[in-house]
Amino acid sequence: MDIKEYFTRISYQGSYDKPDLATLTDIFQHHIRAVPFENLSIQCGEGIKLDLEATYNKIVRKKRGGWCMENNHLLSWVLKILGYDVTLLGGKVYIPEHDTYTKEIDHLLLKVVLDNKSYIVDGGFGMVYQLWEPLELISGTDQLQTPGIFRLLEENGVWYLQKVKRKQWILNQSASTSENVEKEVCRQVYLFTLQPRDIEEFRDSNTQLQTAPDSLFVTKSICSLQTHDGVRALVGWKLTEMKYNYKDNTDLVETRILADEEIETTLKEKFHVTLDKKFVPINTSRWSLF
Repeated sequence: MDIKEYFTRISYQGSYDKPDLATLTDIFQHHIRAVPFENLSIQCGEGIKLDLEATYNKIVRKKRGGWCMENNHLLSWVLKILGYDVTLLGGKVYIPEHDTYTKEIDHLLLKVVLDNKSYIVDGGFGMVYQLWEPLELISGTDQLQTPGIFRLLEENGVWYLQKVKRKQWILNQSASTSENVEKEVCRQVYLFTLQPRDIEEFRDSNTQLQTAPDSLFVTKSICSLQTHDGVRALVGWKLTEMKYNYKDNTDLVETRILADEEIETTLKEKFHVTLDKKFVPINTSRWSLF
C-alpha cells in the first residue's frame, strides 16, 4: 500500500505535506470523481471484503469502486497517513419507502478534527446525496455545496443528515424516476452518533448487505460517479446523467435505458470500470436513489 500509488489512482497532483482543510477538500474531491460508488461485485458473484489491503487492491490497482465500508475505510487510511485526526463513525440509512431508518448500523462515515473544528467526511454514499466537501459538524446550519444544501441536526446526541433538493428538468420524462421524487423538498439521508467505531463492528453489516434477499444492494446494481458539474449513475439498465444547478436552481437530468450489449461499454467509458467476471444488472427494488 503506497500513498503515491493512491494519488495516481485519483489523479491528484497537489501538495499533501500540510494537513489542512483545503488539502483535505482537494483530495476528497479527486477521490469521489475517480472512484465510483458501486456494488457490482455482488452481481458478478464476488464477495466484498472489509480487509483494508483487499480494498486497496480493488480500488487502487484494479481501478474499481466500492461502497461506504470500502471507500471510507480506504479514505481513513489515506488521511491518517497524511496526519489527519480521523475517527470512524457508524450511521443508519434512511429508507424513504418506509419513512424510517435501518435498525442496525449499515453506513460507515468519518469524522475529521481540524483546528478544533469537527467535520464529517463521507466519500461513500454516492448518487445525488454524495457530499462534495467536508461538512462542518454544527447543528441547524445550511451548508451549501454544489450538489445542493446539506444540513445537520442534532437531537439528544443523535445527528441527522438532510439534503434540500432542487427542482429537476428531466429531458426524457418517459424514463424518469417516480412521481414522488418531484414532490420531495428535503430528503433525510442518514443518522449517526459520535461514538468511535472500529472496522470490526461493520463486518456483520457488510455481510448482511450483500446476502440478504431484501437488501438494496442485492436488489439493485448501482454504479455512480461524481463529475465536475454533476453526477452520473447506472442503476440496473437505467443510465442517468445529472448536471447540477443547470439554471434557476434546477438540475438538468437525462436518462435512458440501455440494452444488455451497451452495459459493458458504458461502464468502461462513463465510469472507467472494467469487470473481471460476467455482470448481470438488476433493479427490482422500489427504493428511489434520486
